[in-house]
Amino acid sequence: MEYNMKEVGYRLKGLRTACDLTIEEFSDLTGISKSDYEKIENGEKDFSVSFLYKCAEIFGCDMVEILTGVSPTLSNFSVVRKGKGLPVARRDRFEYHHLAYLFKEKKIEPMLVVAPYIEEEQGKPIKMSTHEGQEWDYILKGTLRFITEGHEVILYEGDSVYYDSGKSHGMIAVGGTDCEFLAVLIDK
Repeated sequence: MEYNMKEVGYRLKGLRTACDLTIEEFSDLTGISKSDYEKIENGEKDFSVSFLYKCAEIFGCDMVEILTGVSPTLSNFSVVRKGKGLPVARRDRFEYHHLAYLFKEKKIEPMLVVAPYIEEEQGKPIKMSTHEGQEWDYILKGTLRFITEGHEVILYEGDSVYYDSGKSHGMIAVGGTDCEFLAVLIDK
């Protein structure tokens, strides 16, 4: 299953107007500029997982519904085979694959994430983001530089970090290779 940016923008516009929110009001609620939101709604700009998570929370729906237009229907169990996770919006070239997209009324959003090693990002400030709830990240391969609220830590294979994702946080792959990790977003 894939998503189309123009269709996602169309769904966002429909949900926003159904909630009687202006573009300005919605961009304020999601924490992005009016200009960037308009580009997203017009299918001209990709969006982050954090943005999508905020939208789903505002609209009271599952983020998969915004991505695909289909409501998850499974309630007993759901299997996602290796390499078959739902590709989700990227953030700074990160790859996200949702690992429970068919399960309805999820309490968590499990993602397989690949943070690419980008030489020109090394030694520069890391782009920070926020989203409601909490998050747990477990490093599968590679090394990740993680920052939150002035604290910085290097995470290696087998390490994990649990944090309040409503606080500013950011991460990049370090050590010369991409970093693959499980990210579990937890709705508070």
